Amino acid sequence: MAGYAESTAEVRRRYLESFCTWCGERSIRRPEEVTRPVLLRYQRRLFYYRKRDGKPLSWSSQHGQLVAIRSFFKWLTIESHILYNPASELHLPRRPPRLPRAVLTRTEAEEVLRQADPGTAQGLRDRAILELFYATGMRRMEVVGAQVFDLDASQGLMRVRHGKGDRERVIPVGERACRWVERYLAEARPLLVVEPDDGTLFVADGGKAFHPQYLSRVVRRHIEASGVGKPGGCHLFRHTVATLMLNGGADIRFIQQMLGHADISTTQIYTRVAVKSLQEVYQRSHPAAVLRRKAAGLAETAKDDSEPTAEDVLEAVEAEADEEGED
Repeated sequence: MAGYAESTAEVRRRYLESFCTWCGERSIRRPEEVTRPVLLRYQRRLFYYRKRDGKPLSWSSQHGQLVAIRSFFKWLTIESHILYNPASELHLPRRPPRLPRAVLTRTEAEEVLRQADPGTAQGLRDRAILELFYATGMRRMEVVGAQVFDLDASQGLMRVRHGKGDRERVIPVGERACRWVERYLAEARPLLVVEPDDGTLFVADGGKAFHPQYLSRVVRRHIEASGVGKPGGCHLFRHTVATLMLNGGADIRFIQQMLGHADISTTQIYTRVAVKSLQEVYQRSHPAAVLRRKAAGLAETAKDDSEPTAEDVLEAVEAEADEEGED
C-alpha cells in the first residue's frame, strides 16, 4: 500500500482478510463474484456484530473496515482486474454524536507524571515517555518510532520523521521533558537495550521498540494509578496538549503545526509556520514548557477565510483516536 504508514497498511490487511474469510464461508472466492448486495450484507453484519463482551463494533471499526473494502475494489477496477466497482456506491456510516473525551487538567497531568518511579530503569523510562507525551502531544506511533538522535535537547526540538502520512515535522519540547529524556538515555536505556541496537529511543522490557498496544497499557496503568478518574492512554495526552494550548491562547494554526495536522478538514488549507515562532508560542501557552519566556511579542500572522476554529482542532484530535483504535 504505497503512501500509507506501515501500521495503517497492517490494519487494512487484517480488515481485508476478515472480509475474504467471510466471503469464503459463503462460497464467494473471486472478486468478480462480489456484488453490491453482497457488500450490503457484510455492512449489516458489521453493524449487528457483537464482541465477546456483548458490545457492538465501534463506529471507527465499522468505518475503517468499509473504507478498506471500498479502496480495495477501487484499485481492482483501476487495474482492470474487474469490470465494474461494486463498492462505488457503498455508503459509509456517519459518526454518531458523543460527549467530548476526557482531558487532564494541569494538576492532573502532573499527578500522572509522578506515578512513574524514576528509581528503576523501567520507571525512569516511563517518566521520560510520559513527559514527552505531555510536552509534545505526539501520536503513539510517533513515540514508538522515535530514534535516539531525533531529540535535540540543546535546542529544545524534536524531529518527528514519520508522522501521519509519512510527513516530517520539527516541534518544540519543554526543558523539563528534555532533561528527563536525557536522564533516561544516560541511566536507563543502557540497562534495557539489547544488541544489535537499532537506535530506537524508547525500548520496552525486552530491549526492543515498544509494540503500540503495549505502550498504551503502560501509559494507561500510570493514569489509573494516579486516581484522576479519567479514562484513556497515550491519546489522552494529545487531547490534553491541544486543549491546554488553546486555553493558553495559542493560535490554532500553531497547534496544527505542533500536532502534525496537514489538513484540519478537506476544505481548509494548512498554513506552515516557522519553527522559531512555534517555539515562542509553545513557551507561552503550554504549561509543560519551562524555558525562559521571550520578551518580544509574536508577529501577527495573516488571517484567511479558511481559518480553523478551536472546535475543528479538538474534533480532529478525537477523530485520530478513533482511527488508531486507541484509548
